[in-house]
Amino acid sequence: MDRHTLLSALTSHQPLDDIEAGHLQRTIVFVSDNETCCDRHLAIGHITASSWIIDEHCDHALLTHHRKLNRWLQLGGHVEDDDDILAAALREAREESGLVDLHTFNETIFDVDVHPIPARKQEPEHFHYDVRFLFQARRGDTLTISDESHDLSWFSIAELENFPADDSIDRMVQKMLRLR
Repeated sequence: MDRHTLLSALTSHQPLDDIEAGHLQRTIVFVSDNETCCDRHLAIGHITASSWIIDEHCDHALLTHHRKLNRWLQLGGHVEDDDDILAAALREAREESGLVDLHTFNETIFDVDVHPIPARKQEPEHFHYDVRFLFQARRGDTLTISDESHDLSWFSIAELENFPADDSIDRMVQKMLRLR
């Protein structure tokens, strides 16, 4: 993956608030300082690619109940041999949802978040520098739960506004409301 293209996209992103601005700045520094920023074996952390998937009416979002973290999150995961970060996010979204008819809402970064990943068996605690994109799908399309999830579900904006989630979900809901 071209690190310079990623840096350009990150520096063009307009964060919603001071919290996201902090995540964005940390991510820019991380990418600038680490040539192998997308390598999942980089012990301190790595870039991940996620998808905030909304329905055709922009009033529902698709979340996955993550198997390892045991909580509802946007779909996403590690960058592999993808050409760019957007392609990685799209691949992850398709793999984790089974959605075939999934469209990029736009090609700009939707959200940036940095969060710790707890230590597991052979992995130390590390950070995911998560770059998120906005996608759209039909809510009636068939979903397929991957082995990385317990469940997949569409949630309305009203449900998401009262969702027991973290700040990043709340921030993406606020961005979703602006689309309407």
